[in-house]
Amino acid sequence: MSDWTGNSKSIYTTLGASNHTDKDREQNDYYATDPIAIDVLLQQGGVKLKNPIWECACGEGHLSERLKQYGYNVYSSDLIDRGYGEGGVDFLTDNRLWHGDIITNPPYKYAKEFVEHALDIVDDGCKVIMFLKLQFLEGKARKELYKKYPLKSLMVSSSRILCAKNGEFEKMRAGGGSAMACGWYIWEKGYSGEPTIKWVN
Repeated sequence: MSDWTGNSKSIYTTLGASNHTDKDREQNDYYATDPIAIDVLLQQGGVKLKNPIWECACGEGHLSERLKQYGYNVYSSDLIDRGYGEGGVDFLTDNRLWHGDIITNPPYKYAKEFVEHALDIVDDGCKVIMFLKLQFLEGKARKELYKKYPLKSLMVSSSRILCAKNGEFEKMRAGGGSAMACGWYIWEKGYSGEPTIKWVN
């Protein structure tokens, strides 16, 4: 049998990860999250959040606005100014202490760093909640992250929740929706124990 050869597109096609295409990823890794993700977290997941909430990669405010509709006090920031919240805020170098919960869909290539920094700056008992691909469970570096900061729970979305490039949800729906399997990863600072898993949506 001859060795299989191919390119990166072949690999992603084999994996079924059609979010990796011949189109370049958005320059600043901006993939907005459908606000229904907040409904799933709070209603089906039954999660209670602690004010104030920091949405530290807010984009155009999709998650922040839905959180506000639930009555939460939300501070929204982003490295890129997209006309919502406070632009020009580099979360990874912002060392203010935060006396509340942090929730976001971080740029995936910096997701581990977002989790670690968030857990470093919140108070004991506060939550860090990140909307991430299920493959974030994999990897030796992430294994060390979970050893240092045990995950409290994972809410797996049984139905795919859209993360739309540049916030273009209708364009994405017209193209067939999302191929990414995602979930809410929930840490609580100071928690020690095994994580629970729950299927929602």
